[in-house]
Amino acid sequence: MDFVHPVEAVIPGTQGRVLAVLAETTAELNLRTVARLADASPAQASRVLPGLVELGLVDRREVPPSSLFQLNRTNLAAKLVVELSQSRDLALKAMGEAAADLPTPPSSIIIFGSFARREADRHSDIDAVIVRPDDTEADNDTWTSGVEQWRQAVRAITGNAVEVVETNQAEAVEKLTSRRAMWRDVVRDGIVVHGATLDQFRNTVSA
Repeated sequence: MDFVHPVEAVIPGTQGRVLAVLAETTAELNLRTVARLADASPAQASRVLPGLVELGLVDRREVPPSSLFQLNRTNLAAKLVVELSQSRDLALKAMGEAAADLPTPPSSIIIFGSFARREADRHSDIDAVIVRPDDTEADNDTWTSGVEQWRQAVRAITGNAVEVVETNQAEAVEKLTSRRAMWRDVVRDGIVVHGATLDQFRNTVSA
């Protein structure tokens, strides 16, 4: 999935760009503003908007000499467009839910890299640190199958490849205070979708 431009990835062309603009605001916009924000010409926007109005996704209000356009958020299809525009946040929530369903839930899962930085497109990997409970061995069959189950679930949720870095709780505390570039990225950009937060790890170091 392209999480930078999720609406346009599914609805290509000017129509997708226009819907993405309208999904990101509750304000009424005139045609020229819609066109500018959608990186389209006024002529392109004027060809797309009437069809969206006819379908009921977009409301048009006449304020001579202009027309104002706004996404009709009560329309079923428009609601789906809004959800599509929120794909990243919905994916993060689903990642956490997938972790909670595992037979041995991780102590923490931290998403980092391009996805955490809001830069993940269709070619980006989902990078994750999975923290194993200290009382669970790395070669525990239930644990290893659970990690793979989560990885496959996230692949299905996002459509993107998933790269997992696994560590245990004691190692995680040490690594999150290291100078290695990857772990600095985790601390700077990381988003916890399940379990212990970065602050809780920092407090463990301070204690």
